Amino acid sequence: KNITLPMAQPANDNNDIEMDDDFDDFDLRGSLENILEQKSLKWIFVGGKGGVGKTTTSCSLALMLALKRKEEGKKILIISTDPAHNLSDAYGQQFGPQPIQING
Repeated sequence: KNITLPMAQPANDNNDIEMDDDFDDFDLRGSLENILEQKSLKWIFVGGKGGVGKTTTSCSLALMLALKRKEEGKKILIISTDPAHNLSDAYGQQFGPQPIQING
């Protein structure tokens, strides 16, 4: 199911943005199901302060998206810019600067 979101348009000469009233018709809840169903999704950024579950969340999202997109012949790339990331611990394998396939 493809979703087309209404366009934001400047409301006045000050370039204030107003959303079209049709925006209320869309279910934009932050749910795993919503994320998995988005066909045009290209990037997901997971951020926050220390200890909030960024690694767990990003690993889980990558796994679920990979399972969902596999039937479409697509792959998922997970990248961590955190110098203290635990992707190796989360997936139980060593990672380096080159992309590799996750075992399993």
